[in-house]
Amino acid sequence: MITVIDYGMGNLRSVVKAVEKYTGKVCVSGDPAAIESSRGIIMPGDGAFGMAMRNLREMGLIEPLTAYIRDGGYFMGICLGYQLLFSSSEEFGFNEGMNIIPGRVVKFDSSSLKVPHMGWNNVVLRGESRFLDGVSSGSYFYFIHSYYPVVEDESWIIGEVEYGVKFPCIVGRGNCIATQFHPEKSHNAGLKIVENFVRSVCL
Repeated sequence: MITVIDYGMGNLRSVVKAVEKYTGKVCVSGDPAAIESSRGIIMPGDGAFGMAMRNLREMGLIEPLTAYIRDGGYFMGICLGYQLLFSSSEEFGFNEGMNIIPGRVVKFDSSSLKVPHMGWNNVVLRGESRFLDGVSSGSYFYFIHSYYPVVEDESWIIGEVEYGVKFPCIVGRGNCIATQFHPEKSHNAGLKIVENFVRSVCL
């Protein structure tokens, strides 16, 4: 079973629909017990970093999610679910993250850029991941966000995009992958990532 984590941040239906193209074994849950029993976890999300961390903490999800990822479980983070993997965020003040990936999430310079960053951008692949099989470097993906990560350990970086600054938009290691863009809204290239993840989990 693939579990899409519901922690009260954003519409989960588009992610579930994308997964259902490749398997019927998907559910939505905010129960910490569902994490350990799942073959794969997807954590999407829209909204504020601090509120998301508060919700995760109050629901008792931080420790089981962190343990699941560090123990090598299949995990995909999307948008806010990507940013939460980092050590901290400056959104509405300092907020601690899950600290899976060393780095901080910072705001785009709105004096020189239109913020939020919204629309289609091409992503340059820097690393390898089986979740990107069949995805070409330079493929376009759909973004909508106002903050981006500064990564301290570059070995996590798999793909980068440029919007005023060049920043990592795909990170991962082992069975973990996370994207700043929305693969479920990114047509063929994005759905290929979802398909690769599902097929890896469901082998």
